[in-house]
Amino acid sequence: MTEPAPGRRRIQVDVVIDAPPEAVWAAVTDWERQSEWMLGTTVRATDQGGVGVGGGIEAFTGAGRLGFLDTMVITDWAPPRLCVVEHTGRVVRGEGIFEVVPLPGGRSRFVWIEDLDLPLGALGRAGWPLVRPAFAAGVRSSLRALGRAVEAEHAAGP
Repeated sequence: MTEPAPGRRRIQVDVVIDAPPEAVWAAVTDWERQSEWMLGTTVRATDQGGVGVGGGIEAFTGAGRLGFLDTMVITDWAPPRLCVVEHTGRVVRGEGIFEVVPLPGGRSRFVWIEDLDLPLGALGRAGWPLVRPAFAAGVRSSLRALGRAVEAEHAAGP
């Protein structure tokens, strides 16, 4: 994986899932169902149904009217391995990467990377060391929930 662009801050979290890459890919790119495992976030596909380069996705993180909208455009699409988005919203800007890595025994590693342009200038950069651990913990919790859901669905079969 390449390094983040200058000035961007990286968060990288991964989880091993006892399911093949195709099952993991299907789960992580079913944008509307991400709300079932992604902490405090509702996701929907926009342009092109959120599929392929140029596809659009919107994610609202928060509760009620308190929160923010994260708009994204897919810039790289290589099923069942890689989806890269450019965050284009007011609050979240930068690049997001979903990567599914096949492992022996029909398992997969799902890697979530965010290379973010921090909001609020110097204040955002100063606050990053405080915000980063909480953000990473939220993503980690979400990925554990994803893993449980995919494993249960995979075990149940078609």
